[in-house]
Amino acid sequence: MRSITICVVRSLLLVAALNVAAVSLTAEPAASPAAPAAPALLKVGFAERDITPEVGMEQPGGYGKSYHTKLHDPCKVRASVWDDGTTRAAVVGIDALLIRRETVDAVRRGIHQRCGIPATHILIGASHSHSSGPVGMVLPGEFDHASAQVQDLAYKQSSCADPKYLAQVEKQLIEAVVAADAARQPAAVGVGKGMENQVAFNRRFRMKNGLTATHPRQGNPDIVEVAGPTDPEVGVIGAWSADGKLLGCVVNFACHATTSPGGISANYICYLEQAVRGFFGPEVVVVFTAGCCGDITQVDNLSPVVGPKPEQWAKLVGGRVGAEAVKVLLTVEPGPVGPVAVALKTINVGRRIPRPERVKACIDICSKPLAQSDATEWLFAKEIVLLDAVIQKQPRVDVEVQAIQIGPAVFVSNPAEYFVEYGLGIKKGSPFPFTFPVELANGIVGYVPTEEALGPHGGGYETRLTYYSNLEPTAGTQIMNAGIELAKTLKPGTVPTRAKAPPYRGGAWTYGAVPPELN
Repeated sequence: MRSITICVVRSLLLVAALNVAAVSLTAEPAASPAAPAAPALLKVGFAERDITPEVGMEQPGGYGKSYHTKLHDPCKVRASVWDDGTTRAAVVGIDALLIRRETVDAVRRGIHQRCGIPATHILIGASHSHSSGPVGMVLPGEFDHASAQVQDLAYKQSSCADPKYLAQVEKQLIEAVVAADAARQPAAVGVGKGMENQVAFNRRFRMKNGLTATHPRQGNPDIVEVAGPTDPEVGVIGAWSADGKLLGCVVNFACHATTSPGGISANYICYLEQAVRGFFGPEVVVVFTAGCCGDITQVDNLSPVVGPKPEQWAKLVGGRVGAEAVKVLLTVEPGPVGPVAVALKTINVGRRIPRPERVKACIDICSKPLAQSDATEWLFAKEIVLLDAVIQKQPRVDVEVQAIQIGPAVFVSNPAEYFVEYGLGIKKGSPFPFTFPVELANGIVGYVPTEEALGPHGGGYETRLTYYSNLEPTAGTQIMNAGIELAKTLKPGTVPTRAKAPPYRGGAWTYGAVPPELN
């Protein structure tokens, strides 16, 4: 059985238990120092809303256009609100490839107007489902300032957001958080983490030619070694009502949602949700936040056997991660935790600027139809042309880094497809016993690889200059350091433990203290 490190918190779910604790305290001798006051139960609320796109809408996830042809399972917004009486914060998961900053700003304004939660206290994290609805990449009107050729490449040749669908997503994000806020009730909270190391793998490999390749494919004799680690932790925080019912939970795990079981889908997250609900009940809201998985997928390039088919793969990843979350929820001892606190920092990061001659060559390449060109060369050329147009308006990018504390746990978010090494670095540098990095949150700045990946022995498509991914090489370190700095400004809540067993007073269990009997 895999080991699980669990935050075990003292159970105060029942009023009777509270009374017993009070009697115990008053029975202490007068000379004993007063025990520090335990935090009050948080008020916690959960809610979800449907954001399933229509069949025929664009399916995001690539540098070109693709369209949904059928439905597999619903896409959702899942929201949680945490309130310690002084501070309220929302942790929200959305079944989406990404979420643009423009959408986040509009949603935050709407939530604040409706229920008063400050904009900076709202974390909206995309699951990175490659089988979800068209929230990006290109927004309506984003390239209206550019030439006719650039507009054609952006609006007709690239993955684009659907205005109708964006409006639906904004509305349902606001509605979900407002509903979760209205549903707040006193709740005992448990925090823990498990391990699932069978379903997520680093997809980048050092090759014999001295470079690094993404998905070099199984059996490739030029593979030297895997180029990076994984993060197998399954982070979980759950909230229970006074009658012991699980209201909802937040699950954090680092793996691309690229299992794509066939049709519109939340991806493997739908099976993660099924696993948790199968044990705790169909009303439990399961908020998913993506850990740092810019280089992590479900594909094991070193496996000697054929991988599962998409449906089986979605069940495998979601089922195993969900089962691990269930184990954590069953092991924690729910109780009062606190405080709820928020810290936020915006850093201004430069872009990598393509050389003028590179831009000119790409314009020439894109003057020919894709069908008459090498597809890879043409698509990357298209991205350089779009990037050049974006740089004309915005040569630098504001990157929001946010930390939301719930007692002994902290969510540290960033808007990148962030390489796993950085997530592990945030966990190592954080003073919290439970640190849950969240990527693709509150905006999108594309892939942020390590500096090594952008160096002379790097490579892979995550490192190419595109309209989507283009931050300067040190961006990942800047984001990591900002996240650690924010975590250090917050003071972790005490991790309560169960009461110690009473001292041995003699007298073994008589049934157990008997000699063997042979005849």
